[in-house]
Amino acid sequence: MIYPTIIKIQPLENYRIKINYNTGEEKIFNVLPYIKGQWYEELFEEKYFKTVHIIENGKGIEWENGQDIAPHELYDMSINI
Repeated sequence: MIYPTIIKIQPLENYRIKINYNTGEEKIFNVLPYIKGQWYEELFEEKYFKTVHIIENGKGIEWENGQDIAPHELYDMSINI
């Protein structure tokens, strides 16, 4: 399945991210269940968590040190708002 393109993101409190898609959809994704193990533990730092950005062509998100979440998880596991 081809997923919509991410056009805007906003880090929120409690390790959540608001995601706007090119379809007009707005969703909230909870990152907290993904923050486990050494690779993701850095996301617990609020300042670092807020460095999240959209990757090339709006296909996903990532943080400065390469942590990312698959586009299908972002879309399928988010709550519509």
